[in-house]
Amino acid sequence: MAGLAVCLFTLASPAFAHPHVWVTIKEEFTYGPNGELLSVHHAWTFDDMFSAYALQGLTAKTKGQFTRDELQSLAKLNVESLKEDGYYTYAWVDGQKRSNLFDDPTDYWFDYNAATSELTLNVTLRLKSPISAKQLAVEIYDPVYFVDFGLDRDKPVELVTAPPQCAVSTTRPGGSPSYVAGVNQLFTASDANVGMGSNFASKILVQCP
Repeated sequence: MAGLAVCLFTLASPAFAHPHVWVTIKEEFTYGPNGELLSVHHAWTFDDMFSAYALQGLTAKTKGQFTRDELQSLAKLNVESLKEDGYYTYAWVDGQKRSNLFDDPTDYWFDYNAATSELTLNVTLRLKSPISAKQLAVEIYDPVYFVDFGLDRDKPVELVTAPPQCAVSTTRPGGSPSYVAGVNQLFTASDANVGMGSNFASKILVQCP
């Protein structure tokens, strides 16, 4: 089985321009001693129904439990597939949109929570060159909106060793479409829906002196 990558990146097309997979995200921004951003770490938790589907065909040494080693091939497949879409991570540095900021990740893994039956994909994106910014904006979304990325309610973003004056805020301008009545009626199988995901992007803003 091709696993998660088949569902997210083969089936994600304009014909599916409303969410079929729900992901809760936690983000960690790590800074160096000079106050420059060094890396962004994603921890993306997939809904239990999709997690169960993604695990079909995988064998666990202990029933109902999956170790990182047992899930590593699935993690590798998915991380490699995410590259084509820029890891669903879009950044603006002092108001200027930036692309090609990140090296190909080598630090990634899946965790499995047996209590909730959920998979969490962890990926560390290291910057090719550290950046210093008074304003850093990061948006996380799937352009064709097959996947809904929602911020964790309790602690969506952590700044690690950031300058003490830096402050972070988060927004979801489109609301949480997963819970808006009738939202799926907004979407039809049309090329016009490509890019719809940006309307529901999870947005992170870091302001530094």
